[in-house]
Amino acid sequence: MNNQCSPSELEEMINWAKKEALNEKSREEYLEEWQNSGLDMQLDDERFIQLFDRIQHKIESDENKNSKRTTPTSGLKAVTTWLTRAAAILLLPVLLFLAYTLSEKEKLNDQFVNIETNSLEVVAPLGSRTVIHLSDGTEVHLNYGSKLKYPQVFTGDTRKVELIGEGYFEVAHNPEKPFIVKAGDLNIKALGTDFNVYAYPVEKYIETTLVNGKVELKQNKENKTLGIMVPGQHIKYNKEDKTTYSTIGEVNKYVAWKDGKLIFDDTPITEVANKLSKIFNVEIEVRDNIKNYNYTVTIIDEPLFQILDLMTMAAPVKYTVFPRVKNPDGTFSRQKIILEKRK
Repeated sequence: MNNQCSPSELEEMINWAKKEALNEKSREEYLEEWQNSGLDMQLDDERFIQLFDRIQHKIESDENKNSKRTTPTSGLKAVTTWLTRAAAILLLPVLLFLAYTLSEKEKLNDQFVNIETNSLEVVAPLGSRTVIHLSDGTEVHLNYGSKLKYPQVFTGDTRKVELIGEGYFEVAHNPEKPFIVKAGDLNIKALGTDFNVYAYPVEKYIETTLVNGKVELKQNKENKTLGIMVPGQHIKYNKEDKTTYSTIGEVNKYVAWKDGKLIFDDTPITEVANKLSKIFNVEIEVRDNIKNYNYTVTIIDEPLFQILDLMTMAAPVKYTVFPRVKNPDGTFSRQKIILEKRK
């Protein structure tokens, strides 16, 4: 633009204009830039025609000026003039593309005008925990690989959220607006209380542990009340046969994870491996010859391989670690670990 580039730089620019400026990748970049610009520009037919006419007028004016010249121009100046025309011509498809994008954007706005925009979603990645503060004062701890959907502001007669995975809820007391957690087949209803919900889709059970207060369990499809829990109670709901199993006590065993603790109390090695797989995003396979082993141990924020070493010291087991495998799509599989009996 300042007529200061070298001939080689100018040649590179011309080649770009000829070969790359309007390819599919560039068009996608134009669209991304427009979507990220945050501009609210309206480009109607009349305005687009005006811009089109101005570009045509600019091209014609340059051509008239060049046709009146009697002195030869330098190669660099001639190419610069050509590049100016090329830039004006290249602007036409960009404007067309912009007009199309605006038109499609307007259609999408009309299509989704009635969609609820108040909904939020937070995901705790595998291997990490997340704390969420809701608008009503409720605090939610999300465990590894869990997801919580909730409104930015609670409206209506209830405070309803949806949990996938595991969450510990410290509910702000509000008798006029019950707090409801939708977890798979169950609705857990509370007024102001502390409780834990374990509801991973791949698991056979949905588990609820009440620390204090009172909660009511309901099957959300049949709206059938399963019971009202008391503090210290732990209920397992079988998603397959719809039965429940209840115990009293050992609350800390089910809620200590929010403080970085893993408590195993005579826990089968298969269940230990299952939890470690989720926490550390690995695949742990337990061989049949050790599936009858149980563990009683408390682990506080220990790395995976220290935990595995501890398991080998507490029982005659060993572990083998396999490298990740590259998938056809370029991603890598989860690291695989095999637990088996030590000879």
